[in-house]
Amino acid sequence: MAQTSRELVSRCLNFEYPERVPRDLWILPWASIHYPETLKMIQEKFTLDFESPPVVYQPSSRRKGDEYTPGLFIDEWGAVFTNIQAGVIGEVRDPIIQEITDWKNVRPPYEILPADYVKARAIIKYQHENSTKFMIGGCCPRPWERYQFLRGSENSMIDIMMPETGTLDLLHAIHEFYLKELEFWASTAIDGLTFMDDWGAQNQLLIPPRLWREIFKPLYKDYCDLAHANNKFIFMHSDGHIAEIYEDLIEIGVDAVNSQLFCMNMEDLQRRAKGKITFWGEIDRQHVLPNPNPAVGREAVQKVAQHLYDPCGGIIAQFEFGAGANPDTALAIFEEWDRIQMEYKMKGKI
Repeated sequence: MAQTSRELVSRCLNFEYPERVPRDLWILPWASIHYPETLKMIQEKFTLDFESPPVVYQPSSRRKGDEYTPGLFIDEWGAVFTNIQAGVIGEVRDPIIQEITDWKNVRPPYEILPADYVKARAIIKYQHENSTKFMIGGCCPRPWERYQFLRGSENSMIDIMMPETGTLDLLHAIHEFYLKELEFWASTAIDGLTFMDDWGAQNQLLIPPRLWREIFKPLYKDYCDLAHANNKFIFMHSDGHIAEIYEDLIEIGVDAVNSQLFCMNMEDLQRRAKGKITFWGEIDRQHVLPNPNPAVGREAVQKVAQHLYDPCGGIIAQFEFGAGANPDTALAIFEEWDRIQMEYKMKGKI
């Protein structure tokens, strides 16, 4: 009997020989606006193995506007974003916490959490029992990015490099809310939890690794420990060059990491992490996906497979279909993974 999507992903994460490489596609509204036919073709041709749970949160009275529509958008924390392009979220121009000494004015949005946890769990359990997809929880803690949304990126970098009274207090308040969110999702029937923070510049970590390990690594370990204590897998996303902390992510128990592989040396990543963590994609969004030549996308997949693929698991065929992506190149990504799988089967490696 063929393995279900949930079995494929679980086997991949456990290095237990999935029948094929699991697939995950991140669809930004921009792609839905510009290339709906290509998206439909991808979804009809390829089984995608991940799904989101039903929405069980309460509406936020602070949330105004739409995060992907031009104009102002206010999120559930009160952060104000300026959006200039349809289908792409904007950025915070005027942070609501101008002075770090005002950190106590931040009100984490506890009011959006489910009003009735028992009912919410039942709704999620029903969908999980009636689906064969791998379900990831409906929250994504991002303490560093949330800090930036509240303080602004420039202020945040100064705060972290030269912490003053209030810096760690604000970070703690953010972290406590995210733990509360994760505790709820860990108590449900979902298969995995996720968190994120964009930590890489183009060629290095945004802050010294020592500082990252001192301030942020313990927060992420809390998320990993909570997930594993409840028999859930834990996924992380980070943009940029993060090779310096890959071994730290393995140490604290991250099961799968989504990172910009093409910003880093893949041979180095192979040495550091292959067989120890699952590479949750991805294909380069800067140069490969925008390229109009599908062969460039195929070559990118071949490079990932050469360095990081193993039939026993440890890799998920994932990419983001977002702003600037070429539809033909996007389609070629999954086609090439299928071709590689067929080649391995013909050679008796699967």
